[in-house]
Parts: sequence; structure tokens; C-alpha cells
Amino acid sequence: MSRKERERVALLRQVETGEMLLKEAAWQMRVSVRQAVRIKKRFEARGAEGVLHAARDMRPNNAYKDKFRRLVLKTYKEEYPDFGPTLACEKMAEREKIEVNRETLRQWLIDDCQWQVGVKQRVHRQKRKRRECFGQMLQIDGSDHAWFEQRGPKCTLMVLIDDATNTMVLHMAPAETTEAALIVLKKWVEHYGVPVTLYADRRNVYFTEEYVHNHDRRDDPETFTKFMCAADRLGIGMIPAFSPQAKGRVERANGLLQDRLVKELRLRGIDTIDGANAMLDAFAQEVNRRFAKEPARPADAHRSAPKGRRLWEYFFCVEERRKVRRDNTVVFENESWQILAQEGAPRPGATVIRRAPIGAKEPYWLFREKRLKVRHLGRAKSQTVRTGASPRAPGI
Repeated sequence: MSRKERERVALLRQVETGEMLLKEAAWQMRVSVRQAVRIKKRFEARGAEGVLHAARDMRPNNAYKDKFRRLVLKTYKEEYPDFGPTLACEKMAEREKIEVNRETLRQWLIDDCQWQVGVKQRVHRQKRKRRECFGQMLQIDGSDHAWFEQRGPKCTLMVLIDDATNTMVLHMAPAETTEAALIVLKKWVEHYGVPVTLYADRRNVYFTEEYVHNHDRRDDPETFTKFMCAADRLGIGMIPAFSPQAKGRVERANGLLQDRLVKELRLRGIDTIDGANAMLDAFAQEVNRRFAKEPARPADAHRSAPKGRRLWEYFFCVEERRKVRRDNTVVFENESWQILAQEGAPRPGATVIRRAPIGAKEPYWLFREKRLKVRHLGRAKSQTVRTGASPRAPGI
């Protein structure tokens, strides 16, 4: 018996003994006098039990049928055993055309011992306000996970998310490398434009120790990583994060994707990185449609993207500097290239640049922004440098 029902029993007993008029009891029970008369008649006939609602413990007219409940639980157990109730409802509606409320499914799963109710440990942290404009700050991170479960290799999902709106762009790669980070940044710039700043953790892909800890050298290109050099060419500021909680926006996105994307790849039978990348753009658009938020200010902070193939190659590339040897060769990763005779060729000892544009088939060598004609020689041989005359043998 509820508290309201116990209070009604006490009021009706006062009416029965003459301590209170039925009209006063009706006012305190917040019912009309006619309803109070009905309640009083049931109380006189059946006692305290007559106060209970007549429909208690009866099956609602709009309740799901037992056959439908068994079908839903069977489908969940066979197809979506590790899905949450919300995602399972979405996929059942999309694939099996089974419409069921997520809270109803959750209660059914709890009753069927297929879902546990737990309380997460809460840690008090200070909330950081979102950026106000779209493109004002992006958060970037690589999520190492078994995205294909046991069907394929373990790999990394590159996630780039806007702090103001939760809009995200995704790319799958074997590891969190400079090239993978530049690819996902390039996809963002192609879609939305050049953002103002990037917020990243202190991995050596994004920052050097010298840059993070020596504030006086933050304008020195010698302290930049290759990714920072590309960001600097685009005019994007880099902000280091000093804890996972500091970039909570992208960390929470990783948790969402490790739940939803893993199951989406399983349902589609995808087990390769190329196959995942073929569907990630459409998947990201669907996630953005469901979870993106309106920015506090409607202004777009993005700048225009570069135009022309040569500009894209200049901004989105990895550059390495090497010295020209005496035999007019340069060496990179134990591979040697011969610089051919040409107008404006660099002299031995000059510095040339190896540029590897993202998405291009072959890198190339530059000297004073002019592309050099080179020939690949294969593996490099060690070069002995003579510093003086050879010593003569005695008696010669």
C-alpha cells in the first residue's frame, strides 16, 4: 500500500467515526465529492483493500504480447548479445524491423538476467566550457582497439572531433603515425576548412619534449615534429594536453565508437582497414547527425582550404632534410638516390628536402623549391671520408 493510500484509509476512518465530514475528506484526498462517495462505499464493503486501485496488478491494454517479448529477447541473444539496449533497439528497427522502446528492452533484459545494473564510481572534476564557435578548437586522438575483434588485425582509429559541436571525422590506420594524423586532418580541411587550433596529447607524433617543457623555444621550428610543421604551414595552433581528462571530448567519442563501430563492422562483415575506411565517412555522418550539437555562437571559425594540387602537396606532406654527398647522392632510410646532371643542381654539402605528400604514390626531392631529377640506386653503401694523406710504409 502506498503512502497516499494509507492516508486515505486514515481519512475514511475519521469519516466513519464522525470526526470529519466526507466533503472535508474529499478535499484532502484531492478528489470530487462523488468520487469520495465511491471510495467510501468500497471502504465500507472491503475495508482497507477497497482503497486500492482496481486496476492494480492487471495487465495494461497496451502491453506487448508475450510472443513479441520472447521474439525480442531471442533476437537480442542471438544477434546483439553485447549491445546496449539503445543501440540494440536501433539495430533491431533497422535490420529486423522490430520496433521496441529502449527502456522496455532494458527492463526485459534485466528480468531475463541478460543485463546488469551497475553504479559507476564518480570522480569530481572541474568542467571546462566548450569552445563557442565551430572550428575554434579540434581534439585529435588515435584509439588503439580490436576494431575487427578476432576477424582482423588490431589497428588504430584516428578521431578528429570539434570541441563546440561534437562533429567528427574518422580514419582507420595500422598505427597512430604522422601520416595517419595528416590524413584525418586533410579529410577535415576538405570538408570544413582550416581550423584555428588542435588539442592533442603529448605523444611524439604531435609534440617533442623540448616543445612541451621549454616554453621559450615554442616558436623555434627545430622543436617541431613533422606533424607540427604541417600544422604550422596551415596556420593551425597546437595545444598539448596534460591528462586524458583534459581532452575528454575525444576520449568519450572513443568510448562511443568502441561500442558502436565495432558492432557496425561486425554486422557488415568488414575485417580489413581498407574496407573500414570505405564506410567510415558515411558512418561518421550518421553519428554526427545523431550526436552533434549546435554551437553557442553561429559564426564559423574555419578559414578557407588551400586550392590547387600543388598547394595540397605543400601543406599535407612529410618533409625530411638531407645533405648531398660528394658523389651527388642523398640517402634516406638506408636507400640511396643519385641526383642527375641538371640546371640548378645542388652542390655536394647542400641541403635538399625529401617531400612525401599524403596520398601521393612516390615522394620526390626538392632544392630551393625546385623538383630534382633523381634515380633510385637501391641500398646505400657506407662512404669513407678521408681527412688526410695516407701514411707511408717505412723505408718507402
